[in-house]
Amino acid sequence: MTDPQSRASICAIVVTFNRLEKFQRTLLRLLDEPVDHVLVIENGSTDGTREWLRGLTHDRLTVLEQAENGGGAMGFEVGMREATRRFDPDWHLVMDDDARPMPGAIAAFRATLPRPEGSVLAAVHFPDGAICDMNRPWRNPFWHLSTFTDTFLKLGGRKAFHIPDVAYRADAPLPVDGGSFVGQFIPRAAVAACGYPDGRMFIYGDDVHYTLRLAKAGFPNVFDPRITFEHECATALHGAAMRPFWKTYYHHRNLFMVYRLAAGPVLFWPILLALLPRWLRKGAELSGDERMRYRTLVRLGIRDALTGNLSRRHPEILELSGEGRA
Repeated sequence: MTDPQSRASICAIVVTFNRLEKFQRTLLRLLDEPVDHVLVIENGSTDGTREWLRGLTHDRLTVLEQAENGGGAMGFEVGMREATRRFDPDWHLVMDDDARPMPGAIAAFRATLPRPEGSVLAAVHFPDGAICDMNRPWRNPFWHLSTFTDTFLKLGGRKAFHIPDVAYRADAPLPVDGGSFVGQFIPRAAVAACGYPDGRMFIYGDDVHYTLRLAKAGFPNVFDPRITFEHECATALHGAAMRPFWKTYYHHRNLFMVYRLAAGPVLFWPILLALLPRWLRKGAELSGDERMRYRTLVRLGIRDALTGNLSRRHPEILELSGEGRA
């Protein structure tokens, strides 16, 4: 009988835009790992990424050049759709262009097969070994009474529903409800049942939204500390304001979608009413034109979320931010 870990196929999907140096490290690492296919969604980079890719020849590498930057969310939707159509893998493995498996991570994942869960989330660290907090998996406080109590009644905040540091030192998987698209392995059955990430989200929250959808559909997610990734990311916050400013539009618009799915129809509106005053006060530390532009983007994000408008074009958001091309 064939060993399941040797026959399960894995397609790694990487979305890249204007991060050539980091992306090069990611791609070369992936090609050194035992994945069956590497699918790159090249989102219209202008830093030489496209030209560098055109100079590569590798039988496991497929590159899809996009006509314009549709954001990470559209990149992952296109990537997973194309991976299914071209390769029909047992597992989709998704990651940003500045994140990559640590040596041996894919073998560690294969050693756990077969496994019954939905998506499997890796332990993500910064290159210096510290835990990458933005990729820390979590439990939905609206689905678990004790987590809800710790988060809202005991005012534990984010720490109450994200997994603790000790989970990264365990030697067994931990059930979670959601996580990020950095080192996330998604099985074929879950993709067939739940479809693909919502590419209209552009950036932020698409991974949270998708993993919640998997969990709600009966594909429970797990965090497995034995599978490790590194992420060369930098914080997106400068003070209380998000920079570049254009990101705050997507952040607040997409949070609406995430909260609606996480909280459900009964709790969502009270939660939103509690959040709105805080959101509308954001940017107070800015002055003059910057404050006006920042708050315009926040208000527009809220308005588009309330009206269900996910079709606004990215160039319009860039123009409102005053930050030019991104």
